[in-house]
Amino acid sequence: MFYRPQDGHGLPRNPFSAIVTPRPIGWISTRGADGRENLAPYSFFNAVAYEPPQVIFSSTETKADRDFGKDSVSNIRETGVFCANIVEYAAREKMNATSGAYGREVDEFALAGIDRAECKTIPCSRVADAPANLECRQVEIVHLRGDNNLLVIGEVTGIHLRDDCIIEGRFDITRFQPLSRLGYRDYAAVADVFQMGRPKT
Repeated sequence: MFYRPQDGHGLPRNPFSAIVTPRPIGWISTRGADGRENLAPYSFFNAVAYEPPQVIFSSTETKADRDFGKDSVSNIRETGVFCANIVEYAAREKMNATSGAYGREVDEFALAGIDRAECKTIPCSRVADAPANLECRQVEIVHLRGDNNLLVIGEVTGIHLRDDCIIEGRFDITRFQPLSRLGYRDYAAVADVFQMGRPKT
């Protein structure tokens, strides 16, 4: 099968959402200028640089009560900060509960019963028991092609690692099984891990 995206694919569901997988999930917490907090998952998320460490996520929808993207992006535009919380398999139901298109007045931490803690380098809450939290300052918000596609770039200014995930000096993902998005309504937990060394040159 071959199709041009502009012509459509003719399938019941868009296959593009399931091609580039697995995708890590950035559970993005923000606080608006009015003090209201938001927590929402984004599967267009990744780390993109080491020095300085930087992450990206993109939002592809708008909300009727916002004039600029969704709550997360609107809050970041107001305050210039956000926290990317790493999602573990054990938190899958709580993560999913925060994915609804709620009104801006809804605090997803409270709605899903998620414990929060204050970040150290930015004025924002983080998911208290997440395996890792990346405190970020906005570098840039980029309008991608398409009406509602916004890419957020953040520089990591502080990193929290849960103590039980540090084994023999390494951040060990097998301790918490990172949750990933596979497209459609499908998810996966990373459980099988193997190592390969780079070729010597």
